[in-house]
Amino acid sequence: MTAPIRVGVLGCADIAWRRTLPAIDAVEGVELAAVASRDPQKAVTFATRFGCAAVTGYDTLLARNDVDAVYIPLPAMLHAAWVERALAAGKHVLAEKPLSADYATTVRLLELARSADRVLVENFMFPHHSQQARIKELLGSVGELRSFSSAFTIPPKPADDIRYLPAVGGGALLDVGVYPLRAALHFLGTELDVAGAVLRVDKARQVVLSGNVLLHTADGVAVQVAFGMEHAYRANYEFAGTDGMLSVERVFTPPASYLPTVTITRDGRHEEVTLAADDQVANTIRWFADAVAGEPVGHSHAETVHLARLVGQVEHQAKTTFVD
Repeated sequence: MTAPIRVGVLGCADIAWRRTLPAIDAVEGVELAAVASRDPQKAVTFATRFGCAAVTGYDTLLARNDVDAVYIPLPAMLHAAWVERALAAGKHVLAEKPLSADYATTVRLLELARSADRVLVENFMFPHHSQQARIKELLGSVGELRSFSSAFTIPPKPADDIRYLPAVGGGALLDVGVYPLRAALHFLGTELDVAGAVLRVDKARQVVLSGNVLLHTADGVAVQVAFGMEHAYRANYEFAGTDGMLSVERVFTPPASYLPTVTITRDGRHEEVTLAADDQVANTIRWFADAVAGEPVGHSHAETVHLARLVGQVEHQAKTTFVD
């Protein structure tokens, strides 16, 4: 029997409670060793539910010998510092997206991981859902691709939500905008560039509320991305080709029981293809554990690097509208 990958968690975030820790607890070959918080009671609450050690302070967890890898669900602006400390402590790292807030820091962290021979993964779960591979297979039915569009929008959060705090990386671009940008890289490859962008910024809080981005590939395929946290919920793709169109909903955070439906439109006729349900959270944890164990999982940092590059281009090129 191979020893399990022992995982520690830095921070008691909502996503850890709802999605990631239940998956870590359930996936074979992975063991939840400890949860750390600056608030001792939060750590105890998490540890009691998941049957692991409660630790006060992130550095204390990183010093533990019974932790092989760490999961970091902290706010975006805190990722880089704790990723670096975790790598220095000899831990493998699964960090919530985005890996950092800028391109240079992202490249530096990935180089640190390579130098330390540690696995470092930016935690996008949707590429690990089986629907993504099936969508790629079905794209041949629409002919040569001419455009791709994707949206991820969510309703407004309570006024005191951390997403409205720019100092810790709040705002729609880093919170939800990175999803459709990452999807564009997933389907079209890394040769993408930003042609233009528009951002709506909350004037008082100085945080991005929503945005639209136009990108293109080297051979002229157009990409349109919409994102925001002041909308009705949307999470979709639409591919337009020479012979038809393909669209699919609920692409980024589907529940494990959800049956995705792909709609293919050709010559005015609609065909619906129902795909298998899948647990992208469990798949991600299993994939990360396999990478830590040295399995050939096709681990690459290319899309992480290029996502950071695209986010930088959006921030540099965007036309900004300030709203009250």
